[in-house]
Amino acid sequence: MKIALLCALGMSTSLLVDRMKKAAADRSIEADIDAYSVDDVDEQLKTADIILLGPQIRYKQNELFKKAEQTNMPIAIIDMKAYGVRDGEKVLDQVLEMLQ
Repeated sequence: MKIALLCALGMSTSLLVDRMKKAAADRSIEADIDAYSVDDVDEQLKTADIILLGPQIRYKQNELFKKAEQTNMPIAIIDMKAYGVRDGEKVLDQVLEMLQ
């Protein structure tokens, strides 16, 4: 599964991505997880299985959710607390719940 995390520049989520990759590996879940700039949303709508938004781009929620809805892409804002402490386990759980 391909999980795309979108943030302002694609860099602030790198630590969270690393922790999500470790959590997935620990659970034997095959996942391609990477961070991208919110400007890459159109490309990610074509290639990802799910998109998560960093809390710092919440202001773009309406625009991004509308685009995702048009392509039936699951999308959500990352839990602010989990994002703040870079809790890869919790964010991975958020993804798995959304994909059930």
